[in-house]
Parts: sequence; structure tokens; C-alpha cells
Amino acid sequence: MPFELFSPEMAICFTTLLFAYIVFGMAGFGSALIATPVLALYLPLNMIVPILALIDLTAAVLNLLKDGKNADYQEIKWIIPLMIVGSLIGAAILLKTRPDILVLLLGLFVIGYVLNAFLSKKNKKPFSKALVVPFSLIGGVFSALFGSGGFIYAMYLSSRIEDKQRFRITQMTLIGFSTLTRVVIFLVMGVYLNLDTLLIALAFCPAMLLGTWLGRHITLKITREAFLKIINLVILVSGIALLYRYFFVL
Repeated sequence: MPFELFSPEMAICFTTLLFAYIVFGMAGFGSALIATPVLALYLPLNMIVPILALIDLTAAVLNLLKDGKNADYQEIKWIIPLMIVGSLIGAAILLKTRPDILVLLLGLFVIGYVLNAFLSKKNKKPFSKALVVPFSLIGGVFSALFGSGGFIYAMYLSSRIEDKQRFRITQMTLIGFSTLTRVVIFLVMGVYLNLDTLLIALAFCPAMLLGTWLGRHITLKITREAFLKIINLVILVSGIALLYRYFFVL
């Protein structure tokens, strides 16, 4: 076990995950973005990714059991096939070349998009249905390259779906599907045969349960305008994280 379950390190990780899953419960994505930098101080990355994948999948399934009827399956049926194609493209890029420039360009685009959303006073028209193609493909590519494509789907869906609860559960359904593929891969690779990985995931589950419960109830109480500001803020942080990855990590 990398650290004791009853220790200051565990308390810090638990608190971080609680906040991460409040965001996940509200927005349907963003948990890994918030949790990974802190967990990386105490756990190796090859444990963090499968742990968060397992917890994200559990959170998505539990929320789908409760609110799945509210998901917009008309949007989902178009996104998922394109997401799979994008993931295959991303895997090919990963095998053939270093995707550094893609990280920079997407980071700049995301930040520009959110700043425009914050600064513009005009009511935005919903995205055209045709934009499902580029957003879904790019989301799939970045899910395969970096395990993080949720914010790209959120950019598209937040413009297409008016109801905040319907957006939240639709986004969570997509993340659940995306995460399921990673969990299956980790399962086939034998990653979950490591007892420490399963014990830590189990120890973190109460933070996920409480966080997603709080996130859901916060979403039900706030206005759509406040909700969209929160979504755009999480997307902005995702864009900044991409630039950080380009300039300091890659």
C-alpha cells in the first residue's frame, strides 16, 4: 500500500476527491483534471489512471441508474460512433508521432472559446447539428491521446441542450462510455489484479458518493446561467492544463 488508509496523506487525497466529484456531479466531467495533480504527489501515475477510471465508471453508472431517463439519447447516438472513430485516430497518432502541436492548438482554441463565452453579451445560438462531427472526433482523439476529452463534448452539448440536468446526465453518460473502454483495457491487462489499486479505489468511493450527491443537488438549485458559468470555468481550466502540458510536460 503506497500510504496508510488512516493518515494525513489519505485525508488530503480524500478531500481532493470530494471536491473533484462535486464538480463531476455538477458538470459530468472534470474529476481527473482536478484530482490527478494532487494524487500524483502520493501515488504513481500508473495507479492513478486506473483508480480514477474505475471510480468515474462507478459514479457514471450510479447516476445513470438514478437519472438515466433524462439523458438526451438523440445526441448520444451520434456522438458515440464518432467518438470511437476519433479514439482510433488518436491511437494511430500516438503510435506514429508526438502530438505536441495538437495540444497547443486545442489549448489556445479552448481558452479563446471560453473567454468569448464569458465576455460576449449576446445570446449564443445553439451549435449546428453538423458540428457533432468535429467535436466528437476531436473528443475521441484527445481521449485516446491523454485520457481527457470530456471538456470537448461539454463545449458541444452545453450549446445544444437547454436543460442543465439533461446536459449533466448526457455528459455523464458519454464519460461513462469512454471510461468503460479504459476499464476493460486495464482489466484485460491485469491492472486490477493489484490488490492495492482496488483497495485504494474502494477507500476513495465514499468521497465520490458524497461529492456526486452534493454536485447533483447544487445543480438542481442554481440557475442555468450560473450552471453554464461553472461549465465554462471547468473547460477554461482544461484549456490552461493543456497549455501547461505543452510548455512544461511534453
